[in-house]
Amino acid sequence: MKVLLAEDSASDRLILARLVKRLGHTVIEAEDGTEAVDLFRETQPDLVLLDALMPRMDGMEAARQIKALAGERLVPLIFLTSLSGAGDLARCLEAGGDDFLVKPYNRVILEAKINAFNRMRGLHQALSDQRDHIRRQNQQMLDEQRTARRVFDNIAHTGCLDAPNIRHHASPLSVFNGDVLFAAQRPGGGTLVFLGDFTGHGLPAAIGAMPVAEIFYGMAAKGFGAPDVLREINRKLRRILPVGMFCCGLMVEADFKHNSLRVWNGGLPDGWLLRAGGDRVAIPSRHLPLGVREPDQFSASMTVLDAAPGDWLVMMTDGLPEAPNSGGESLGEEGILSVLAGLEPGQEPFEALLERMQQHTGKPELADDLTLCCLQMVRAEAPEAMPDKIPESALTGPADWRCVYELREQTLADFNPLPLLLHICMEVPGLRSRSGEVYTLLSELYNNALEHGVLALSSEWKTSPGGFSRYYQERTRRLGNTDGHFIRFSLEHQPREGGGTLTVVCEDSGDGFDFTEYSDTVMQQQAASTGRYAGRGLEILRRMTRNLKVHGRGNRVEIVYDWWFPDAAIISGA
Repeated sequence: MKVLLAEDSASDRLILARLVKRLGHTVIEAEDGTEAVDLFRETQPDLVLLDALMPRMDGMEAARQIKALAGERLVPLIFLTSLSGAGDLARCLEAGGDDFLVKPYNRVILEAKINAFNRMRGLHQALSDQRDHIRRQNQQMLDEQRTARRVFDNIAHTGCLDAPNIRHHASPLSVFNGDVLFAAQRPGGGTLVFLGDFTGHGLPAAIGAMPVAEIFYGMAAKGFGAPDVLREINRKLRRILPVGMFCCGLMVEADFKHNSLRVWNGGLPDGWLLRAGGDRVAIPSRHLPLGVREPDQFSASMTVLDAAPGDWLVMMTDGLPEAPNSGGESLGEEGILSVLAGLEPGQEPFEALLERMQQHTGKPELADDLTLCCLQMVRAEAPEAMPDKIPESALTGPADWRCVYELREQTLADFNPLPLLLHICMEVPGLRSRSGEVYTLLSELYNNALEHGVLALSSEWKTSPGGFSRYYQERTRRLGNTDGHFIRFSLEHQPREGGGTLTVVCEDSGDGFDFTEYSDTVMQQQAASTGRYAGRGLEILRRMTRNLKVHGRGNRVEIVYDWWFPDAAIISGA
């Protein structure tokens, strides 16, 4: 070691220096406290032998300054003193001394003390090196998480989470936490929301969160419904996640046009539908988490709830009911229910729940790993006012083409062709910005052909909430017998200056219907008198297209849809 020896007595300094050198150490000599401090700053010794009583600066003050200069580095300091009083020795230790050596010096004791402090210094250095290594590893892990977070944020954009009818709060436990919250408008109207809670935090959670985000937003933009999205997420997670890792989730499909909610809960705390009249409907977990069951055993069956504009759907991860107070007691389901039961008319549940959480934890900011989301039912907007965004492709799609797509028999019951048809249309450069309108057109044509053509369902049933229930029950029953039936789509796109024209012909094998009763005049009178949805599909098609023709018995419907690039639409006044 490098040993700094500060002693004002030349003879004592000489004797002690020789003893230390014989032990194999290098000695740096100082005559007083001031010189000792200066030499310590210059040479950075490993151990200090310091006389307690010296001129200019005594050992006590020198010890304090030396310890300050040493900082986090362990530099043992042994006082050399002839003092023997307990109070004097205590002051030496209080000034920063680690031990003392009483004059006259004993070589055996000196060697033992130096060796002991050398071992202590080595141990401290090993611990410091380990701490620095852990710190570097932690910094590297944080950098990796931030990189993963940037990639994740590019995939899992905010979607429509900033919509005025959605309130949400997320307080991550780490840079990349296990909670995920996605929301997207469906082409043609409605909203899809997914709240998930992965096991673990940091990068292990990111492994599952990123593909889930890509699946959710990609499939939602193409018009897939919640069951299809759930099945694809479960299939993906079951394949990529290790045993013991999964995702508890709650999926919501809000249909503002028909005032209904479809909900799937797999492992999350109860969700709640709060009706404007004060009723509360619990949405408990009825399924295993995503990534647990094999695809052929997974159930995507959803609970269907009637809702009305002004109703709120409350969903949360387990961080909310499990949040502890200063005594370690969690808020619990009872605490959540007490907040929901105490809501005043017109009071939003989101603010009330956050305020209760802050009161319970006693902290202004919620630091635990929890997510809260509240979705309010609103009145349906016009479909063309709610376009969805489909990710741009690096490939240039076709502009002039024609294709025919036909579904037959059991496929009509098992497969929804709308996402595939929309995907074909969205390959047209520039048409992606009209995805919402195109989806609405295809959806109205397909649903009209399937429900009124093939299944022969009556629109009259849709005049009441009870009729809606009967309508969809009968729809499910009749889908069990589609033998001999088909639905055929013929799509053609032609480019033109500033945009293009999409022509769609939809044919079905049903008995047809009397479409003359759904003229503009009749539709306006029905809407004013009853507000019913019957025949609304033809009204939407007529309003959104340049030309609508219904042929034969109503089994062949043709539409011509013109679209423009955004700049061209402004120039043409369209």
